[in-house]
Amino acid sequence: MKTLRFGSNSGLPFTKALRKNVNAYFKQKGISTKDNGTMRNKMIAMAAMYIIPYLILVLIPINAWLGIPLVLLAGMGMSVMHDANHGSFSNKQSINTLLGSSIYILGGNVFTWKVQHNVLHHTFTNIETYDEDIRYRVIIRLSPNSPLLRIHRYQYIYAFLVYSLTTLSMLSRDLNQMMKYQKMGMFEQQNTTAFKEYTKLFISKSIYLFLTIGVPLLFTSFTWWQVLIGFAVMHLFTGWILSTVFQMAHLVEGTTQPVPDSDGNIENEWTLHQLYTTSNFARNNKLLGWYIGGLNYQIEHHLFPNICHVHYPEISKIVEETAIEFGHPYNVKRTLTDALVSHIQVLKALGRKGAYGQMA
Repeated sequence: MKTLRFGSNSGLPFTKALRKNVNAYFKQKGISTKDNGTMRNKMIAMAAMYIIPYLILVLIPINAWLGIPLVLLAGMGMSVMHDANHGSFSNKQSINTLLGSSIYILGGNVFTWKVQHNVLHHTFTNIETYDEDIRYRVIIRLSPNSPLLRIHRYQYIYAFLVYSLTTLSMLSRDLNQMMKYQKMGMFEQQNTTAFKEYTKLFISKSIYLFLTIGVPLLFTSFTWWQVLIGFAVMHLFTGWILSTVFQMAHLVEGTTQPVPDSDGNIENEWTLHQLYTTSNFARNNKLLGWYIGGLNYQIEHHLFPNICHVHYPEISKIVEETAIEFGHPYNVKRTLTDALVSHIQVLKALGRKGAYGQMA
């Protein structure tokens, strides 16, 4: 994979002003950039939403149909993990490590998540082959630089079904990703070893599958097919939410997908790159923001991933004002519906030859 270099001069005045303004906000308020107490309550709520339905399913005899809403609730525990794995939940790394490890009980893996999301996606946002969130999946085309097939003209219809498979595929994809990242030298970059990460991968996957499939089969009256349906529904719901939220932040009208030149140079400095490739949505929807961990403030999250998401609503005002002051775009969709519709429009455009470039 070719080494990419971001522009070093064009965006520096904006970058310096933005950091100065945001830092001044926290200094004036006398508050930490991490948890302000709100996140601890959220952590308890999220854990309860995951654990209590599981205990009800395992310990209390209930009708299989009544179990469906419970497994849907079990798919909601993602936002605390996300902040923790960015190191933005707490000033104490031990707490971030502990809470970031909650991804194991969701069937994921800390190492592959950090490499794919923290390193590749956050560094090379919307750059094909580098950002795996827009990787070519044959059945779905998320970049104008990927091969165009006839089936892609219908992807705006079936894309959300593909999105729902995200966490199910993660169960097996983590192993393939780990082998890929090993070849890229990511173990050394992340200060870990292959033995340690492969061991954690196999042990955590085995425990997860035992708890989610083995325990219900052994200790409840549910049939094997009812257990598998419940397991699938939980993952389909979680995958749909997770993937759709991320796509509405980067694949909507107004965002761009920069292409490196032959020498691997990206036109914009990194901060500007994040501004041009990212979008906010539904900033006034507090319930949605709580549920998805502030990921409706993706611009702020990409510019300041080390800041806890509870601060995003306030610093978004600073980021928007600074962007406008320097003549840069601040892409935001007013409502969740607006973001969904815009994403569908981009999916339609990507399904037709040459159409996406007119929207970027």
